[in-house]
Amino acid sequence: MSRKSEIPEPVVERRKLAEVVDDAATADAYAIDTEFHRERTYYPRLALVQIAWQDQLAVIDPLAVPIAALAKLLDGDGLAVLHAAEQDLEVLFHECGTRPRRIFDTQIGAGFVGFSSPSLATLHERLLGVELAKEARLSDWFQRPLPDHMLAYAAADVERLLEISDILQKDLHARGRLEWAEEECELLRERADSGRSPEAAWLKIKEVRRMDGRPRALAQAIARWREEYASRQNQPVRHVLSDLGVAVVAQRMPESVAQLREIRGVEPRNLRKGADKDLLAFLDEIRGAKLAIAPTSRPTKLEPALKPAVSLITSWAAQHAVESDLDPALVATRSDIEALLRGDPDCRALKGWRAGIIAAPVQQLLAGAAAVAFDGQGRLALEERSGRPIHPSKGTR
Repeated sequence: MSRKSEIPEPVVERRKLAEVVDDAATADAYAIDTEFHRERTYYPRLALVQIAWQDQLAVIDPLAVPIAALAKLLDGDGLAVLHAAEQDLEVLFHECGTRPRRIFDTQIGAGFVGFSSPSLATLHERLLGVELAKEARLSDWFQRPLPDHMLAYAAADVERLLEISDILQKDLHARGRLEWAEEECELLRERADSGRSPEAAWLKIKEVRRMDGRPRALAQAIARWREEYASRQNQPVRHVLSDLGVAVVAQRMPESVAQLREIRGVEPRNLRKGADKDLLAFLDEIRGAKLAIAPTSRPTKLEPALKPAVSLITSWAAQHAVESDLDPALVATRSDIEALLRGDPDCRALKGWRAGIIAAPVQQLLAGAAAVAFDGQGRLALEERSGRPIHPSKGTR
């Protein structure tokens, strides 16, 4: 542990980590961040954990001390404050087997007071007048010992995060939007342990989505094998078999290593250390098996008459969000608008805080009670519909 504003000495002993956890667990809130790499692995490789609470700050070296001890802090009552938390939550869940019980994501919170997916540096500059160093952002976090400038960079990510959180939460409370932000943060927290579903892996492969019949069923099974094998070996899925390789293997169903390596999309350097034999054994298992064909979850088609409305309503929604000091990406994407116009009951615009912001006005549009019009100054306005159509002149000769 060290005082904030000091360059921290990394925590490398179990006893010291236990002290950090015990002390931080007494705080009402703590800031937490991680440094990790994931370019060459299936799971992110954790290189550093930074925690700040009250006037204390700790940088923990997970290469020297088991990080699972942090579970006690994460499971505690304190509010975990993070910025752009999705990947940090994934890392922490993988390493500690749990997630914080409550979180506040400053990027999400800022989206409800007029920022558009701001970086942490942007919030420091705009809210605190502080400029964060950037030179260590793409550094190798696995080098040891870590130089002082990298430790200082890592510490800066959490040093003032609680202060930023307090500013945002006070602003949100004053605007009556704190519950909106908390609702969105909870949705993010709940996704932290969802992981990747091997059964759904094929949905990410366009070549497979376009297939039909038996080849599609085989490709879906091979995509599941690839995901599970990559997970076991802790390799990126693309290092096991390319997307194209999944589709072509399903079509060819090779029976030997030689046949397998002749297939387009199969890289010999990837199918090594037994991966080729593992795949061939799996192909033998499914070759004559009866396989169910998982359907693509295709949404109901949008009525042709409503297609021209998508762009107009999306533009209005984005403008409305900006004028309301809301991040347009938080409020509604084009896909959200399409889902709303289709009448999709699972559309997120129909749920929670978004319902009044977007769903209700758009439903008035669909009912013919409202109209979107230009206001004469280049902006779109949502107005009560007059019901008086304008008939353009046909002109005269």
